[in-house]
Amino acid sequence: MDFSLKHYLEELIPLVNVDCGTYTLDGIESIAAQFEKKYLDMPGWDVKRIDCGVAGVGLEVRNKPDVEHIDVMLIGHMDTVFPVGTASERPMSVDAHCAYGPGVSDMKSGLLNVAYALRHLDPKVLETLSVCVCMNPDEETGSLYSVDWLQATAKNAKHVLVAEAARADGGLVKARKGMARYKLAFHGKAAHAGNEPQNGCSAITELAQWILAINQMTSFESGTTLNVGVISGGSGANIVPDYSDAIVDVRFWNNDEYDAIDSQLTGMSHKPYLDGIKIELEREAYKPSMIPSEATQALMNLVEQSAYELKIDINWKEVGGGSDANNTAILGIPTLDGLGPIGAGFHSDEEYLLLGSIEPRIRLLMRVLDKLAK
Repeated sequence: MDFSLKHYLEELIPLVNVDCGTYTLDGIESIAAQFEKKYLDMPGWDVKRIDCGVAGVGLEVRNKPDVEHIDVMLIGHMDTVFPVGTASERPMSVDAHCAYGPGVSDMKSGLLNVAYALRHLDPKVLETLSVCVCMNPDEETGSLYSVDWLQATAKNAKHVLVAEAARADGGLVKARKGMARYKLAFHGKAAHAGNEPQNGCSAITELAQWILAINQMTSFESGTTLNVGVISGGSGANIVPDYSDAIVDVRFWNNDEYDAIDSQLTGMSHKPYLDGIKIELEREAYKPSMIPSEATQALMNLVEQSAYELKIDINWKEVGGGSDANNTAILGIPTLDGLGPIGAGFHSDEEYLLLGSIEPRIRLLMRVLDKLAK
């Protein structure tokens, strides 16, 4: 590969300088169209557009579309977390060591690294391997509208590599906590707090009971944690509140332990603490935990050998945040994450991409694919 950082950054700029937060359909379409063209300009690749409902379009890119089995599935997401206007407020910039901008490492550069690796891979490797690249539009909100497609595709795959950014110290990801997010809505009865408080039913009092109960479900020993992160309710201090709501975040290593939490929350929603309260419980997002298996360890060994041969320092991380790797690992498919270039500051205006990591991580991905072909 004759790598040019200048040319790479020229390709990266129009990917970063687009507002493409989840459900920003025009922005998602712009990213999809750019990558569609990149792959169609490469000989031997087929691009299929996937309807992901209200989230927009996904892309499924294959070199052997008529073959059912997939030797390597590569996954990345096209959406970011940033609101419309961010791209114009702080477009991509570059200094001597880093590039900055919304989604520069989470994960526009990861998507571009995949395209670069496949663009420069030995044609003999692609003759041997059946490769599938999936790019979804809604990972940042839990892949609600793309998870069925991703899992249905992954069931035909032998290995899955996710191109989220490598950690700031070069680490790759072998395990991720599972996550779930719930919205709770409490409906009570309003009354004047001075004249007839006994005729009311406080939705905020019900919420307070839930907060105490939810806090008791946390187990730092097992790593299952619940956080009531957002609450609202009431319309005046002199009114018994008839409505309140909350957003609850759940993180876990043990999928069975999470199932027990989910059942407990569902049961509580049918048995309010106060008479007269009605509760709505909605799970807004969910990803199972990503736990390495023996087959995953074999894939880790292959990545380690590739990194050793290329003199790239790597280590393995167990992290609290979820990704689409969680959704394929739960199927029993060897899955590794963090195969993109090094970055950090995700979901903030301090997000950066380490320029010196781009070419080595492309070469690492190419070496891994080469070994998987043998």
